[in-house]
Amino acid sequence: MKKHTHHKQYLSPVIGLLLYLILYGNAHAQSSITLTGIVRDSEAPLPSVSVWEKDTNNGTMTDENGRYSLKIKPGGIVTFSFIGYKTQTHIVSGTTLNITLQPDQAILDEVVINAGYYNVKDKERTGSIAKVTAKNIENKASNNILDALQGQAAGVQVIQKTGLAGGGFDIQIRGQNSLRTDGNMPLYVVDGMPLSNENIHDKSLLSASPYLISPLNIINPNNIESIEILKDADATAIYGSRGANGVVLITTKKSAVDGTSFYLNSYTGWGKITKKVPLMKTEQYLEMKKEGYLNDGLTEYRASDHSINGNWDYSKYTDWQDKLIGNTMQFHHLDFGMRGGNQNTNYNFSISQHEQSTVFIGNQKQNNLSVQTGLKHSSKNDKFHLNLSVSYNQSKSNLPGTDFTLTTYSLQPNAPELYNEDGTLNWAESAWTNPLQALEQKYRAQNDLLHSAMMVGYQITNNFEFNLHAGYSKSNINQSQIIPHTYYNPSYGMDSNSSSIMTNKGESISWNLEPQINWHKNWNKHRLSALTGLTFLHQQSERLGIRGRGFSSNSLIYNIKAATTVSILDAYQSQYRYNAIFGRLNYNYGNRYIVNLTGRRDGSSRFGDNNRFANFGSVGAAWIFTEENFLKNNHWLSFGKLRGSYGTAGSDNIGDYQYLNTYSSTGNVYDNASGLKPDRLYNPNFSWEKTTKLEAALELGLLDNRINTSLAWYKNRSSNQLVGIPLPGTTGFSSVNANLDATVENSGLELTLNTVNIRKGELYWTTGFNLSIAKNKLIAFPDLEGSTYANQYAIGQPLSILKLYHFLGVNPQTGLYEFEDINGDGKLTTDDRTTYLNPLPQWYGGLQNSISYKNWELAFSFYFAKQKGKNYRTRLIPGAGQNLTMIVDRWQKPGDIASVQRYTSGSNTQAVQAHNYMTQSDGVFTDASYLRLKNIELAYTLRIPQLPQLQCRIYVRAENFLTLTSYKESDPETQLTGYLPPLKQMTLGTHIKF
Repeated sequence: MKKHTHHKQYLSPVIGLLLYLILYGNAHAQSSITLTGIVRDSEAPLPSVSVWEKDTNNGTMTDENGRYSLKIKPGGIVTFSFIGYKTQTHIVSGTTLNITLQPDQAILDEVVINAGYYNVKDKERTGSIAKVTAKNIENKASNNILDALQGQAAGVQVIQKTGLAGGGFDIQIRGQNSLRTDGNMPLYVVDGMPLSNENIHDKSLLSASPYLISPLNIINPNNIESIEILKDADATAIYGSRGANGVVLITTKKSAVDGTSFYLNSYTGWGKITKKVPLMKTEQYLEMKKEGYLNDGLTEYRASDHSINGNWDYSKYTDWQDKLIGNTMQFHHLDFGMRGGNQNTNYNFSISQHEQSTVFIGNQKQNNLSVQTGLKHSSKNDKFHLNLSVSYNQSKSNLPGTDFTLTTYSLQPNAPELYNEDGTLNWAESAWTNPLQALEQKYRAQNDLLHSAMMVGYQITNNFEFNLHAGYSKSNINQSQIIPHTYYNPSYGMDSNSSSIMTNKGESISWNLEPQINWHKNWNKHRLSALTGLTFLHQQSERLGIRGRGFSSNSLIYNIKAATTVSILDAYQSQYRYNAIFGRLNYNYGNRYIVNLTGRRDGSSRFGDNNRFANFGSVGAAWIFTEENFLKNNHWLSFGKLRGSYGTAGSDNIGDYQYLNTYSSTGNVYDNASGLKPDRLYNPNFSWEKTTKLEAALELGLLDNRINTSLAWYKNRSSNQLVGIPLPGTTGFSSVNANLDATVENSGLELTLNTVNIRKGELYWTTGFNLSIAKNKLIAFPDLEGSTYANQYAIGQPLSILKLYHFLGVNPQTGLYEFEDINGDGKLTTDDRTTYLNPLPQWYGGLQNSISYKNWELAFSFYFAKQKGKNYRTRLIPGAGQNLTMIVDRWQKPGDIASVQRYTSGSNTQAVQAHNYMTQSDGVFTDASYLRLKNIELAYTLRIPQLPQLQCRIYVRAENFLTLTSYKESDPETQLTGYLPPLKQMTLGTHIKF
């Protein structure tokens, strides 16, 4: 990585100088004229505007008074560009050319939004679509696309689950629609080709982190041009049964320039845990342990309690957070790309590598490789169009067998050293379980994703166009986890005959074919367009899990053929087929009144014979009231639009073969044949989940569109829930997959505000803000109280609700936790768990700022959430091993007012029971609201007036650098889950374009 960076620093300027000498000499070898002029905006002259002759490297910049002078060929084409303003191109017809640049915010009509099956101007869209551009993505140090979305779009909740390299994110678009936790994933579409959500991983091998399963983890964010999130019915209904949970459209970068350009982007960085949880010193820990024994009336310490019985050194202290998760994570990234072409054909190619370690003890890394290429072509008569994109992404992970974060909360501060003097693991004569045994239990994974998409279009007539969208995607996973005999305590006497390996190989292949016909007609003030098409999707997946045990040597452990015994853990194959017909009709009158109708009929192989097909549709409307005559000359209201939508979308995100009688092997052999057992019951009525969506919104642009805001209200109801209906045990099955007549409602408000605070001369400052207030509740569930879901859900409460005991505090006389006995029967039962608590955020949002002055840029973004989180009381029993300093404020004698109950060695059954009740009470939750400085970037762009196409951008970034919260435990986002929280990171990088 250092070698690449070194070459980049010295090679690029040399190439640039050679290009300058060659091209500059050629330009002046011909006859030329001197073009002069002034470039300004509506208020003042603009300095540092790039001025160059098209198709050459001949250029300059305007001075502090906006003046420029450029020698150019007669009749040449000159381009003027400046950040925050629309680029202009002019044919030279004289020796003087004065230019007035228009700000980007003043050209709302030309902002185009990708709505999936069609593009629409932002001004004229009737649906709720949030757009995140490459600029918002590129200034993030994360190698995950979803991380770049956090706080960027209203109604899109992104939660980071772990700070581990390659870790995943949870995303929900306008709440949880399905009762199934795995049924709320949005649809991801990359360049028109859906990404398969089929799980070909083996989760049992992901002990280090259960979230390393998203294909988005290995897609290079620097290859992304934009991300559009479709939210309401008008935007998602055209996706039918796949649009209920929202749609995320990812568009990769395409070349749109004449000539050829190259870029080299390299950065390196470091990361540390954001906050250490306060842990006890040895003296505090020993005092706690002794007090626990004393409270229990015990005079002798257990032989197994080595921290206090004299076997271990009382004066020894180890900060286990420093030791196990205190390393510095390092990452290195390198991008190289080229783009070019002419008026009819453009191409692009890029290759990138990202390497990232962890903060864990040991040497674990993840390596990502990404290769992308694209081609864009149109015929000279502009009737034939071709877009092609192909990407290959690979991720290799080498992780330990566990996440050490949770271990640090329970290890004794005077525990032995990790290693013996000879470098072997120290088992302290079997006095403890050495946490570094996890380093022997190695996890390896290689994930490959080949994704391709193609669009071929032909303009049949002036009104008709035929498009064919096709795509192919292939995902492979190769996982292995070894448990060599060195993982175990040597006193067990194990050798390589006890070593084992588990492997999983999975593959998912899908192709998609969508022929479409577009028609449009304009007359007078009327514009009418129509779209119709078909979808053919085929997906097949398989995975094979194998365990091998017993090897003559551990050096053969990765060769499963060398195992003494081999067993099949999992063998799975599935096929999924999906067909649809869809259509869209859009009517626009006078750029004022817009109506959009969409419809789709879907057929899925995942449903029963009686309900294999379903219909979905929507209607959206918009009124651009600033186009009315009485507001056209209004000086303060630049833009105003009322829009609304209503419609249905669905979900078949249930997995394959769920409605059929299915069988699996018992693994038992009888009469030389393996037996089978039934897994599911046949249900021909198994059908789609259905979501009805309603939305109303107001969009405003003020003061020449320097202030743009929108306020949206929505209410979505999801019914026909796909769940397991409980059955009597006498049937032989615990449940049957069926549609439950339960209804879930999501409603909320979304506020978006974008402002141009300063636009004067070379100073440009913009701000973006979004706020989401979301509510989720179960509004119907037949016979809930008599079902097995009675302790999980409640009518009128969110699906994420927790039914808890109400914590009253520590009894001053007994020193035990107390809880409210609701029914007054003198005992705590599930009937007393009537306190409802929702752990999901009540509201969340983000704030982004971008400031540029001359060649300097400063960008920073915040993310915030109002929420509850788990506290220290979720950990071990006070006195029996927990080492968090939060439990120091404990009860010691009658009359004490304390926040923590009396210590116990674990022998006091009343204290143990009280702690168990505590873990099921509202006492384990506290305020975990936070405001986080998510990203901050400072960049300087070095420009050479004589070489306007040569640019060198140097930047420094910080991520998760500051978190304001009253949450005293670990991180308010991941909380005390036991997984590594997001890391605080610093990045240094440079981007060279020539």
